[in-house]
Amino acid sequence: MSGDRHFTTGDGCRIAYRIDGPDDRPVLALSNSIATDLHMWDRSVPALSRSFRLLRYDTRGHGGSDAPVGAYSMDRLGRDVVELLDALGIDRAHFLGLSLGGFIGQWLGIFAPERIDRLILSNTASYLASELPFDDQIRAVLAASNVDGIAEGFMRNWFPATMLAAPNEIVDEFRGMVLTTPPRGLAGCYAALRDVDLRRVVSLIAAPTLVIGGDSDTVTRASHSEAIAAAIPDARLVLLPGVHILNVEQADRFNDVVSNFLRSAP
Repeated sequence: MSGDRHFTTGDGCRIAYRIDGPDDRPVLALSNSIATDLHMWDRSVPALSRSFRLLRYDTRGHGGSDAPVGAYSMDRLGRDVVELLDALGIDRAHFLGLSLGGFIGQWLGIFAPERIDRLILSNTASYLASELPFDDQIRAVLAASNVDGIAEGFMRNWFPATMLAAPNEIVDEFRGMVLTTPPRGLAGCYAALRDVDLRRVVSLIAAPTLVIGGDSDTVTRASHSEAIAAAIPDARLVLLPGVHILNVEQADRFNDVVSNFLRSAP
């Protein structure tokens, strides 16, 4: 089964999703970084779909999903995933979230543990509001006549200078995702990040957890990954050389680490 489909959440938001891989394999849900869509995982699909049934979706406010006006909450972003699993008749799934997707993964591990088998938290943090000016970013994105400058800021945070120094197909793809993200969707998710603090409850996660960080990530730094791994009982930590979008910058190593963790003995 492939091609984008849609379902509607309890609060009336239409969410786009796609499934790749054999029907008889365990489900692995993939959750995106802010300002991207489900195509950020395209380069992971060939490797991961050999062993898993991949469920990708566009976070509300992004891609083919609706972008309601106003602030979103991490509770709502997490419930979107629970309702998607319900709509597809999936009782439990592995979950891999990167950046904003990693926040959503933490929420699911804490507040919907019965739905998560194994959890992978990549390039994420439990709290960022003290470090990033989310209110300023919300005002800027809603006031911008075009988001070219905002997109370039994302590129600098997401990729190493070597990838930005010359024309690069991957960078162009990700820049395009930012440029096509509705400003109100970006602002809504900025608000969710501004308002969430999972530091005191992340230790409640009981699912087997792998934390992946980039040693050159300047947004969700390696220290954030180390803190999450230290807080979750028996969590594994892998730091890779790279910046933020490790699933493309270090695609082979990233896919190997993910696959080995999900296939490893309990």
